[in-house]
Amino acid sequence: MTRIDQPWLTDTATQTVCAALTVEGAQALFVGGCVRNALLDQPVSDLDIATDAQPETVIALAKRAGIRAVPTGIDHGTVTLIEHGVPFEVTTFRRDVLTDGRRAVVAYSTDIAEDARRRDFTMNAIYARPDGEIVDPLGGLADLNARRVRFIGNGENRIREDYLRSLRYFRFHAWYGDPQAGIDPEALAAISANLDGLAQLSRERVGSEVLKLLGARDPALSVAAMRQSGVLAQILPGSDDRALAILVHLEGEAPTNPIRRLVALGDPEIAKDLRLSKQQFTELRMLREAAVGSQGAAELGYKLGHDHARDAMLLRAALMEQPISPEVETDIALGAGATFPVSARDLMPEMTGPELGRALKSLERTWIDSGFTLDRDQLVGTLG
Repeated sequence: MTRIDQPWLTDTATQTVCAALTVEGAQALFVGGCVRNALLDQPVSDLDIATDAQPETVIALAKRAGIRAVPTGIDHGTVTLIEHGVPFEVTTFRRDVLTDGRRAVVAYSTDIAEDARRRDFTMNAIYARPDGEIVDPLGGLADLNARRVRFIGNGENRIREDYLRSLRYFRFHAWYGDPQAGIDPEALAAISANLDGLAQLSRERVGSEVLKLLGARDPALSVAAMRQSGVLAQILPGSDDRALAILVHLEGEAPTNPIRRLVALGDPEIAKDLRLSKQQFTELRMLREAAVGSQGAAELGYKLGHDHARDAMLLRAALMEQPISPEVETDIALGAGATFPVSARDLMPEMTGPELGRALKSLERTWIDSGFTLDRDQLVGTLG
């Protein structure tokens, strides 16, 4: 008998919520990412509970136990219970009645197998009782242990229920799949047969999935499969993933940065429809311009700061398909730690207005070209 044993499961808040839900005989089973990641000994964030109690009953049971209940998705059977500041998303067992590729009309169920069959991948349809005992109605545990990302039932049917599942497939393969086993050909065929449905998705949902995918340790294989299946051209027209695998290799142990990886796929214009935040798009443009520009590592360190300069130099090497120089990190640190020694006050009152601005810019250029070695007096002296 397989069990999970995690601190979040034995936590007082968790057990209090489970006790409240099951006091009158209802079921309460953890499901989805918390169970999957617990079995993989990976960090758990969201705590999702499936139950055969209907939302009104969940709210009543929570109220009786003094637990705060928020009807966050009541139309879809979801109530968020908050105990000791910890949110638990509690959803009644459901079965799909009607889907249009973006949203589903659901009916409540008391059958865990029905609830499992409406989920996307077998590894996400593994449940755990409050004592940690695993309930596996669809055999997802075997797929999880094999790091095999597999659609539940007919892949095309699952995709047509929600076309975002095509993108989720590649994201989950990047995070949880076995790269040595490759991509499931049946899944790829199902995804390729439903490319037109991607146009129905909101750009926000697509952008979120792309960034989550690129946040995996090594997304190159999954992105290559997206290209082969036709998905990449649909969501990022004009993109090219040739530099991505090189970039991932060059990154080594550097922290992952989805925006840096997105830059490797092409000009920022490819991402104009992803609904990135203003900050994300600014970073995208900045890194692309620095990566394809001619400024040296030290100058980039001075102008962009250490982390962005490192990102730009990694991208430049990947795009040029060249190894990164061992001196790059030293040069970046030199520039990042440098402070321009001349201020406007040093040139006033002799210079003002546009003349002052031009002089400062010229002196800064001279200082950078000197390797940041010239001091204030030496620089001011060059003005003659």
